[in-house]
Amino acid sequence: NFDLNIEQLTSGTKHHFFGYIGQCQTIPWSASGRYILGLEIDTINRMPLPGEAATIILIDTQDDNKILRIGKTCAWNPQQGTMFYWNPLAPNTQFFFNDMDVKTGEVFVVVYDIEKNKRVHEYRYEVTPIGNGGVAADGSAWLGLNYGRLARLRLVTGYPGAVDWSQDEVAPENDGIFIVDIKTGKKRLLVSYRQIENRLKERDPDLEHNGLFINHTLWNRSGDQIYFFIRAGWNGNSSKRINIPCSIRADGTDLVLHDIHIGGHPEWAEGSLLIGRQGKNQVLYDVDEMKVVGKLGNPEIFPDPEGDISLSPDGQWFVNGHKQGDRNFYTVYRFSDGAFVRSEGIDKGAYSGDTRIDPAPQWNRTNDAILVPGIDKNKTRQMFLIRVIPGGDY
Repeated sequence: NFDLNIEQLTSGTKHHFFGYIGQCQTIPWSASGRYILGLEIDTINRMPLPGEAATIILIDTQDDNKILRIGKTCAWNPQQGTMFYWNPLAPNTQFFFNDMDVKTGEVFVVVYDIEKNKRVHEYRYEVTPIGNGGVAADGSAWLGLNYGRLARLRLVTGYPGAVDWSQDEVAPENDGIFIVDIKTGKKRLLVSYRQIENRLKERDPDLEHNGLFINHTLWNRSGDQIYFFIRAGWNGNSSKRINIPCSIRADGTDLVLHDIHIGGHPEWAEGSLLIGRQGKNQVLYDVDEMKVVGKLGNPEIFPDPEGDISLSPDGQWFVNGHKQGDRNFYTVYRFSDGAFVRSEGIDKGAYSGDTRIDPAPQWNRTNDAILVPGIDKNKTRQMFLIRVIPGGDY
């Protein structure tokens, strides 16, 4: 009693994309639903060169999806874009993105106002030039990461040319996850690599690695807890690979290294629950209880529970995007009755590695459309919409 309809949103000779998975209410739409954020680039078959700019665009859904080009950024990559977030304190007019000073390599965070047509604030920290890794849904803070360190230790998640102030240490005391108060700009180190390594060595006193890094700093829906991955050994050498999920309170307390791994792209549900994978199942994991407490559907509904996943803002709909051959498929699941529909396949091309096109679904604010990437007939990367079309009583 519902269906899915696919529409192509952008076209042309240039490539257009939003970026990251719609985890933790990463929503491309402005509060009114009129504008959709995106990037426009010239090539997708390699990582950006140091200083290479992408154009920031707004898609006007009330004017035949006209593309408005409003600025540039030099801090972006094909998988995550520039970590766009509409500002929860002004979600109809302001958004966050990352940028980089091409002369110094220092990454910083920008707030842009579309009514004033200008940058209204920049968060710059000379000693620790961090970029945004996630904005709390309540607009209280954003999480900061060293994108130079990421570029060195896992290129696909970093910014080429970004300065890495902690490159001489495998577990630095002055680097890790930072937390920045949005209103005041006050920054503090939430947890350091040294703290995490100390906890790792409690488990394995003989642990050696070539450098820790952090991926996927995920705020919960209430903005008081963060889930993330501590990793090492991703850059092709023989170093020991580390991939351990962690959680911490937003006040810096209760750092936990979890024994149960629920996949690389989990999503927060309500309260202390995460949605992820265990074996062949899409499961619910309680971060506080540190155990799997339920599951969604079955393997027939979700053939790849490790796929990119996103929960709708109202918590009533769930989408899993998985790869099959050269296409991405999306399964939309309704919690009220367990009904589901799988989309037609959307071409993802043959791109792989650092330039791969992940399924990366992102819900809109009214819980009835999902933004996804795909390849157009002319082989350009474009933005597509999957609309959820209701039918019958539910």
